[in-house]
This record gives sequence, structure tokens and C-alpha cells, in this order.
Amino acid sequence: MDAKDLDILRLVQGNARLTAEAISQDVGLSPPAVQKRLQKLRANGVIEKEIAVVSPNKLGREMTIIVEVILERENRSHLDTFKRKMRTAPAVQQCYYTTGEGDFVLILNVKDIQEYEAFTQEYFFEESNISRFKTAVVMDRVKVSLDVL
Repeated sequence: MDAKDLDILRLVQGNARLTAEAISQDVGLSPPAVQKRLQKLRANGVIEKEIAVVSPNKLGREMTIIVEVILERENRSHLDTFKRKMRTAPAVQQCYYTTGEGDFVLILNVKDIQEYEAFTQEYFFEESNISRFKTAVVMDRVKVSLDVL
């Protein structure tokens, strides 16, 4: 990867709908050269996914909740089970296996506190391997980004 690839990545992480022509004007390459580089970045897994960022508020999902989860037992089977459940839970936007006091940190997006309570019932209280969890309700989305560069 060279400086031109990094320039291309900076542009597409801000707007994945940019055309090769638009990118080429900013990075000083021809559109076909930009297309080849984008194909290579996708094939190599540098660009993992191209998505639309949807406003949760516009869809009535106005609560963002950060949860620290502490497991009772931390063996491979229990970790894999919890990870699998979090990958398929619709309210979970992000899930991180972490060091420190907590085993996992979750970022959830729910419509209201009742939906979060239902989530805790299904994923925490009905799960025997959850020792405890701590909840923080987000008051203001100061910055939300997946930008790397």
C-alpha cells in the first residue's frame, strides 16, 4: 500500500459512493487506475464493507446504551457462545471482547428503556454465565465514526 492508496481510502471512508472519476481528480490518478486500486483494496480485505450509515433517531431508535458485561466463567465455550449471541442480537451495534474488569463492552441502539429491559431479560438474566453488567445511557452522540484514517 502506498500514499495513493491511503488517499483513496481517506476519500471512500468519508463517502463510499464517490465515483472513480471524482476520486481520480483528488488523488492524481486516472479513473481506471483508481478502479484497479479499489478492486485490490477490496480483494485484500483492506476495505471490509461499504455501508450506508442510517440515522437511528430518524427510525425511532433514539437510545444508545453502553454495557459492560462480566462473565461468570471465561472458558472458550462460554466466550464463543456469548459472542455468537451478540453477533445475532439486532440491538447490538458493536461488541468488543476486552481486557480489564469487564469481559465485553457492547454498544446497543434501542427505541426506549422498555426495549433495553427486554434485551437484558433475554440476553443477561436468562443466561447463567453472566455474573453482572453495568449500563451507561448515552446522553449525546458527540462523535460517531468508523474512520481509520
